[in-house]
Amino acid sequence: MKTLLNSSLALALMALMPQAMADTEVLTVDKLNSLNQVHSVSISPDGSTLVYGIQKGQERGNNHLYLHDVKSGEVRQLTSHKASESSVNWSKDGKGLYFLSSRNGSSQLWYLPLTGGEARQITNFPLNVEGYKLNQDESKAAFAFTVMPGCESFACTQEAIAKEQSKKHNTRAYDKLMVRHWDVWLDNFNSHIFVADINKNKVATEAKDVMADWDTDFAGMSQVSFSADGAKLAFSAKAPGVDHAWHTNWDIFEVDLASYKISNLTEANKAWDAMPVYSSDGKYLAWKAMQTPVYESDKYTLNVKDLRSGDVKQVASLWDRSISSFQFDQDNRSVIAIAQDLGQQSIFSIDINFGEVTTVFNDGYAGNVSIAGDQLYFTRHNIANPTDVYSIAKDGYGLKQLTNVNKDKLANISMGEFEQFKFKGWNNEDVHGYWVKPANFKEGEKYPIAFLVHGGPQGSFGNMFHYRWNAQLWAAQGYGVVMVDFHGSTGYGQAFTDSISGDWGGKPLEDLQKGMDYIVDKQSWLNRDKACALGASYGGYMMNWIMGNWSDGFNCVINHAGLFDMKSFYNVTEELWFPEHDFSGPYWQFKENYDKFDPSRFVDNWKMPMLVIQGELDYRVPYGQSLGAFTTLQRKGIESRLVMFPDEDHHIRKPDNLKEWYREVFAWMEKYLK
Repeated sequence: MKTLLNSSLALALMALMPQAMADTEVLTVDKLNSLNQVHSVSISPDGSTLVYGIQKGQERGNNHLYLHDVKSGEVRQLTSHKASESSVNWSKDGKGLYFLSSRNGSSQLWYLPLTGGEARQITNFPLNVEGYKLNQDESKAAFAFTVMPGCESFACTQEAIAKEQSKKHNTRAYDKLMVRHWDVWLDNFNSHIFVADINKNKVATEAKDVMADWDTDFAGMSQVSFSADGAKLAFSAKAPGVDHAWHTNWDIFEVDLASYKISNLTEANKAWDAMPVYSSDGKYLAWKAMQTPVYESDKYTLNVKDLRSGDVKQVASLWDRSISSFQFDQDNRSVIAIAQDLGQQSIFSIDINFGEVTTVFNDGYAGNVSIAGDQLYFTRHNIANPTDVYSIAKDGYGLKQLTNVNKDKLANISMGEFEQFKFKGWNNEDVHGYWVKPANFKEGEKYPIAFLVHGGPQGSFGNMFHYRWNAQLWAAQGYGVVMVDFHGSTGYGQAFTDSISGDWGGKPLEDLQKGMDYIVDKQSWLNRDKACALGASYGGYMMNWIMGNWSDGFNCVINHAGLFDMKSFYNVTEELWFPEHDFSGPYWQFKENYDKFDPSRFVDNWKMPMLVIQGELDYRVPYGQSLGAFTTLQRKGIESRLVMFPDEDHHIRKPDNLKEWYREVFAWMEKYLK
């Protein structure tokens, strides 16, 4: 197999306990937190200049914009205000930049002329602008605001906010699901789209809510688009109703901006429709669509509506990959799409007339594509390298790295070599995975194994640089890392992804067992006698499942936010469509499906020491699941430890918390493996 290692870009990650190294270092958590992170990447209309933001680690007030001359490579800092900039867009003439900033106290739209002069505030609304989208001639913009449904003015929402804040009691009352989502309890306010006239030389203060009576949110500004003539606006949302918690029927709605009449363009499709995009020539409206209702991991296929005839067709419907994002190419005859593919996140060109799909780039995780002429500009990262900006011709040739924003920080950092592998898993079908060698690998030595299991379950531990579950973290600690994309993983065809539904503990467990056997046979430096399994979410579920069904497989287990009891999980999670798809319906109707792969049924077999970790604000897998596992472990007298993070949700995000998370993880592994 080809080793996807670029030593000139090598980035190591996070050893919490510094070790003496002869020539190189490995990363600590503090070093990880100091890494520069690229965002808001966009190419100028003429293709001469990149703009991007760099967040310098966790330093407050150190998040600024930079201009990068593509031809010369010269970079200059563009902004220096203590308030950062986000959602950066070039003006159509290439002479300035639009962005959001809270320079005057609230988040508003600004314009910065590149010909000289200071940034000018374009909007001054009473509420924070949470996102925006410009129409083609920059005379109008759509804005996202959080408002009280039914309000016709900003003042009405302000009064509603003041009323909420003045309440003497502390209660929440609900008449329908959902009552909470992800990490927040829901309130009476929703995210709505407003439209306003804008002018670079005038401050806008008024805007119209295009969905004022809707007691629901729209899907976000990445899923809003103006028609070429600016007369219509399309967005993705769920129609108002009481069933949002148990269906995935997002639709594409179109607003006539003369009458503000809203039409549902995809009412016939009861599955997920998302990301409407008008072509710049006014001929097409495209979006991505699933076909299976109540399923969030179905394949997204490109749909294109001819705005002249009204005909809608599926494009490249037989292509067995799910589109993550897309945009029309400049000729409007094709789209440039991003999709997962065999452990990578790749760039493709799709001809909208003939459905031909061409791979442009397929090495690592690509995203944030901008188009200028015959070149694509995009971000890319992989297991050994954080995000930088690259360019490539549309024919897939001439790959060029344009930035190296962590060159100095990584100059003396040792990375673990990595490689993708393939083996025969369940039903003798091909299954892929990755191994990573310890950062300071020595030929002839054997190393303990960190066996990482991804969440989702429709997900992947692919060729990516991850700030929470990055394989290089364990490589820096001297572990050999093994990651298997078992049946149910994404990027290997829709049938492969679908195969986990109704079989959470079947095919995936067999793949994990066969993958471990295969890799320790092929890579003699891996020490099978010293191995720890760890995972989060579904990966945490699999830790609980392994405890009961592979109970002699590991020296230790680490379970972050893992499902333990399927009945109680169903009754307290927020997105009911997820379990109802994977287990065929509600718990009370399909009890046998939930019980079949319920880890709590197999606790008699539990014996391996387990570290249990949980965020208290996690409403996807509420903390009662971790309490249930820990109570069982303690009551059975099994070595165990519970670590709670009161201010974290399903993920550990805060730098100091992340540092403590890894301290606990590495201490547990060292106790049983070293």
